[in-house]
Amino acid sequence: MKVKVQTLETAGSGKAGTDIDLSDDVFGVEARADILHRVVSWQLEKRRGPARAARERSDVARTGKKFGRQKGGGTARHGDRRAPIFIGGGKAHGPRARTFGHSLNKKIRALGLKMALSDKAKGGKIVVLDTLELKDAKTKALAGKLGKLELGNRALFIDGDAVHESFAMASANLIGIDSMPAAGANVYDIIRADTLVLTRAAVEKLEARFNG
Repeated sequence: MKVKVQTLETAGSGKAGTDIDLSDDVFGVEARADILHRVVSWQLEKRRGPARAARERSDVARTGKKFGRQKGGGTARHGDRRAPIFIGGGKAHGPRARTFGHSLNKKIRALGLKMALSDKAKGGKIVVLDTLELKDAKTKALAGKLGKLELGNRALFIDGDAVHESFAMASANLIGIDSMPAAGANVYDIIRADTLVLTRAAVEKLEARFNG
């Protein structure tokens, strides 16, 4: 699959750029909704933070000896010191540790990422830029350039080893603009973006990630 390489400086100007050939092994896979659903569910479950368990009455290491005599003490007839009403006793109805995640093998995760990339490519929702480097790292100037690309309400920018500092600074306050290095590319963020913007370096990294 051939895609025209654009630059931020000439975005939307209609000037012809060079072509880049996207690998069909990465950007030409037939998408399956069930695979994408499994990967997205796995991602979202991995984000959940399980509650820290509290020690209940049976978990507290205190003596089980009777607190005092049954009668004549002037207090209630307690059985031991582990009762929740005492300092150092177990917590009544405290939070319990729960795990929500489930395992998903690497082959399915890799296949899901290929399908997410291929789905964007098939729908014409991929834009390839030469680089994200900006001469003037100004938010207003960048917003004007991105407006010519017609990226929709939400766009995901993926760079090579790291997002260029000038772009990261200029896009920090732009609503609907997310960026990440190629190593952070994931199914959930790709699917929820209206447009996927890749740099040359990102394309090379993603293809090497699967072909390595």
